[in-house]
Amino acid sequence: MAKYLTLAFVVCFGLGSVGLEAANKEQERLENCGVVMQEILDVPDNIPQELLEKAECVIVIPSMTKIALGIGGSYGRGAMSCRSGKTFAGAWGAPAMYALEGGSFGLQLGAESTDVVFLVMNRRGVDALLSSKVKLGGNASAAAGPKGRNLEASTDVTMRAEILSYSRARGLFAGVSLEGTSLRPDNDANKDVYGRKLTARRIVTGAPIDAPESGRHLLRVLEKAAPRNESGKPTID
Repeated sequence: MAKYLTLAFVVCFGLGSVGLEAANKEQERLENCGVVMQEILDVPDNIPQELLEKAECVIVIPSMTKIALGIGGSYGRGAMSCRSGKTFAGAWGAPAMYALEGGSFGLQLGAESTDVVFLVMNRRGVDALLSSKVKLGGNASAAAGPKGRNLEASTDVTMRAEILSYSRARGLFAGVSLEGTSLRPDNDANKDVYGRKLTARRIVTGAPIDAPESGRHLLRVLEKAAPRNESGKPTID
């Protein structure tokens, strides 16, 4: 009997350790989202202020990496924060975890690891991301985001896109086209972060949920950079 009790303890302890390790890893990833977003906003020629103010949601994928040499596909995991309220007019809400997969674009800028930021510009883009896996350029229109203070040179395609994408690698920051890649809710990671099963839709559109400590840095960065939703105003005067 003692042997079986010892075995049961070892199994339970081992599973508990694996679960704790996964939770710690996701918490660290979420904390890193805030660090990456702050560093990108500190770049002199970064995301245009008026675009960030008009975004309904922001997705940060730290350290996207290649799946295999010669294939060009990539994989990354991060988090999405959306403005709260039915009209996305409130404060930035608790983050939901997301994964980026696939694509044959390789890693632009010739790096093995790239930070990626997406701006979700309208409700249709948000609904697509909350429903299921979204293929950029397929389920949702996507374009390389313009950067800098002057948006007059931006194309109509860019201004009409549901999702704008940016990347940073080796100190270089640029708008980059990620059409062909897919974004999906990472509900297993949500469980590790929040300690219970939560879907991305529940986190973003359900009753208010307190952000975990690891996600508060990201929210502070977004609140400081774009505290109000200005999507009702024209992009270009």
